[in-house]
Amino acid sequence: MKKMEDMLLRREAFSEVVMGNTAIVRAMVEAGTRVVSSYPGSPTPEIALAIQSIPKNDRPFYFEFSTNEKVATELAYGAAVNGHLSTVFFKSVGLNVAADTFVQLSLMNIIGGMVVVLGDDPGANSSQNEQDNRHYARMSYTPVLEPADPDEVYRFYLEAARLSQTLRMPVILRLTTHVCHAKERVAFGSWSPVQPDDTPRFDPANGPYIPLTTHAIEMKRAALARLEQVRQRAEETELNRFIDNGNRLRGVITMGLSFLSLMDVLDGAAAQPDILKLAYVHPLPRKKIVRFLSSHQEIKVLEELDDVVENQIKAIAFDLQLPVKIFGKTQPEDWIGEYTPDKVHQVLYATWPDMVQPAPTSEAEDPAPHRPPQMCPGCGHRSAFHAIKQALAPTDITVADIGCHTLGFLPPYEIGQLLMCMGASTAMASGLRLFNTSRKVVAFMGDSTFFHAALPGIINAIFNHHPITLILMENGTTAMTGHQDNPASGKNFNEETDKIPVRQVLEGLGIKHIAEVDTYQQAKLAELVVEATSIDEFSVVIARHPCMLKFTREQRKNSTYQQKHVTIDQGVCERIHTCIGAFGCPTFTRDTEGNVTINTDLCIGDGSCIQTCPTKAIIPAGKKDKGGAA
Repeated sequence: MKKMEDMLLRREAFSEVVMGNTAIVRAMVEAGTRVVSSYPGSPTPEIALAIQSIPKNDRPFYFEFSTNEKVATELAYGAAVNGHLSTVFFKSVGLNVAADTFVQLSLMNIIGGMVVVLGDDPGANSSQNEQDNRHYARMSYTPVLEPADPDEVYRFYLEAARLSQTLRMPVILRLTTHVCHAKERVAFGSWSPVQPDDTPRFDPANGPYIPLTTHAIEMKRAALARLEQVRQRAEETELNRFIDNGNRLRGVITMGLSFLSLMDVLDGAAAQPDILKLAYVHPLPRKKIVRFLSSHQEIKVLEELDDVVENQIKAIAFDLQLPVKIFGKTQPEDWIGEYTPDKVHQVLYATWPDMVQPAPTSEAEDPAPHRPPQMCPGCGHRSAFHAIKQALAPTDITVADIGCHTLGFLPPYEIGQLLMCMGASTAMASGLRLFNTSRKVVAFMGDSTFFHAALPGIINAIFNHHPITLILMENGTTAMTGHQDNPASGKNFNEETDKIPVRQVLEGLGIKHIAEVDTYQQAKLAELVVEATSIDEFSVVIARHPCMLKFTREQRKNSTYQQKHVTIDQGVCERIHTCIGAFGCPTFTRDTEGNVTINTDLCIGDGSCIQTCPTKAIIPAGKKDKGGAA
C-alpha cells in the first residue's frame, strides 16, 4: 500500500503498470479533484482501495462511502455547485438508485465541475442485468467518454474534468468491467500540490437551481446548448482516432473494449479495414462520422450491448442519403455479453467472412464443470439458512434481497424465491401477503442494504399493517463488494464514528416484535422464526454473526489467527450426509464410497457445523474419536 501511495502522489512524471481503477485515482489527483463520493459495487471498488492507500491527512481530496448512490451523487453535486471539482462513482445499476437526481444534473450550472464514473457490466459478471447506461446519458443530455484501457481511463478522466469545468456540466466517464480491471503501463504526468481555494462559491445567481415548471424549459435549452458545445469538442479532440489502413471499401466504427478486441482479431488478418475509434460516444462527432461514411462503401458498427451508436449512425446516413452499406447487430446474441476477442471474431466473421478465418473448433472433450458461487466456510448466513429452513413450511414464500445472503436461493437451502434490487424485499413481501391467508411471507436482507434502500419499504409495511416477517442478516460489513463499512459498523471510510444500531432504528420506527440471535445458535434461531411468523403483525428477527472471511483476515493481519478445523469421527458417522446435503459447507468432501472427510485448507474451525450432525460425528480436531485417535 505504501508503494501505491507513493505512486499516486509522486511529483514528477513517471510510468507504471496499473489497473484502470488505479489509473483513475492518479488522474483525480492531477486534475485537482476536491470531493469524491461513492457507494461500493463491482467493478469499481478498487478505486476506493487505491484511495485508501493514501493516508487521510495526505489525501488531496475528501472521500466518503455514502449510504447509497443517490446520496453520493447529491453530495458530489452539492460540492460542485459550491465550486469544487467533484466525482461520484458506482456500478451500473447504482445509476438506477441515483437516477432521480442524476437526470436533472445537466439542467444545472455546475460551477466546480462534476465527473460521474460509471462501472457498466456487460456480461452481468456481478450485476442483476446488463443495462447500457448510455440510454441514461441520452435521456439526460449528459456527455459520455468511453475509454478502452487504463491509459485511456487516465487521459479521458482528465478530459472529462476539463470539459466539465469549462462547460459547467456533468460528464460521464463510462468504464466497463474489463477496462476497470485491465492492467497496462500508463504514462502519468507530473503533479504539484497547491493550496486549494476552499472559499464557498455557491451563489443562487448562478442558477436557477430550482427546476420549477417556470424554469424547466429554459434550463433544458441551456443543457442542449452545452451539449452542442461538447459535440464541437468531440469533432476537434485527438482522443477520437482514425486508423488508416488504406481500405476504402470497408471501415469499422467502434469504441471501448470492442476496439481492443477488434485489434486482437485483426492481428495477422489478410485485409485490414479502416477504423474510426470513438472516445466521445455521446454526443457523437457527427462531422467525423460523415467523412468516414462518405469515404467507404461498407461500414461495420461494433459496440457492446445495445445498438445506441449504430442507430444514430444509420440515421445520419439516411438523412444525408449517403451511398454506404452499414452493418450492425442482426442476431439476438449481438446484444448480449462482453465483446471479448472471441465474441468480436464471431461478429466480424458473420459480417465479412472473407476478412477473418472461421474460429477454430475447440478440441476440449471435457469442459470444466460448472462451479456455482457459494458462501464462505464459517459464513453465518449458511448457519442461518440451515436453521430457518427447518422453521418454515414448504409452502411459505421467501423473498431475497441483494447481498451475500442472496446465494441462499441455491441448493441446499433454496430460500429466497424472488429478487429485484437493493431494499425491495419488504415491499415485494408486503404485496405477496395481500389476499394471502394461507402462506406466510418472509423477507431477507443484510444490514448494508437496510441502510442503503430498505427503510421506505419497512416503514410502508408498518404504516399499512402488512403482517410479514423480516429476517435481517447482520454481519457488520458490506461483504459482497469488499468489506466496506456501513452505518452500524462504528467507523466510516475516514474515521471511528458512532454506531447506528439496527435494532434502535427499528425500535424508533415503532416495531413491537423484534428478536435477536447469533446465527450459530441454530435451535434458538429456528424457534424465534417460528414465533415471529406466527404473529399477525410486522415482525423482525435480527440474525447476527460477523462475516467470518473479514474476521479471519483481520486476525491474520493482527497475527492472532490460529488455524483450527473440525474432523469426522468415522466410528460414529452413519453417512447420513446432512453435513453435505443440508448444511452444505464446502469444507466437507464425500468420496465415491460415501465417506465424509474435511478439507483442512478450507475449514476455519468455527464449529457451526457440529450441531448439524444427527450422529454427533463432527468433532473439533484433536478431540479423541470413538476409535481412540486424537
